[in-house]
Amino acid sequence: MNRTSSSGKPQKRPNTLLGMLNILDWWLGAVEKTILAGSILAMALLMSTHVVSNLVFQQGIPGTYEVTEMLIVVITFVGVSYAARHARHISMSALYEQLSGRLRKILLIVICVGTAVLMFYFAYKSIGYVAVLHERGRTSSSLHIPMWMVYTALPIGFSLAGIQYLLTATRNLISKEIYRNFREKEEYSDVPTDD
Repeated sequence: MNRTSSSGKPQKRPNTLLGMLNILDWWLGAVEKTILAGSILAMALLMSTHVVSNLVFQQGIPGTYEVTEMLIVVITFVGVSYAARHARHISMSALYEQLSGRLRKILLIVICVGTAVLMFYFAYKSIGYVAVLHERGRTSSSLHIPMWMVYTALPIGFSLAGIQYLLTATRNLISKEIYRNFREKEEYSDVPTDD
């Protein structure tokens, strides 16, 4: 059933699936940005404070390098999801770029679903790894931070990336156009131009 606007023109009913996916995508983006921004800011602040402390007091902050390494792990694996969200990941596109229209869209959907399955598999395997770290009680050498807490970033990052690829596949299944990620339409030219 179509709605009518004040001008009397029929309006399309909003796609509820697309609306729910938009909300999910927005929340996942907020989680990614919070984790990444917080980790990068914490690392920058910690390293800057360490350098200043070294210069002023001739002694740095103990455990700085350990915490920095941990933050790099978090940034790397949550960054996988961020790269998938913005279609800034490495892709082997020799065959894909030769196709157009429906075949191109089908291949993109297959690639997204396949990559999502791979990401969820990695998340599953990394949960096992985190469980082993927890059972063994492994901690960092100087600060004695439980390593399982740090490596929880692996299943979180892989799961978020898997969801991003599923969102892209779903968007391409329900839309006429080709989407490189959930929000961006693909724009390409058949022949590169040299200006």
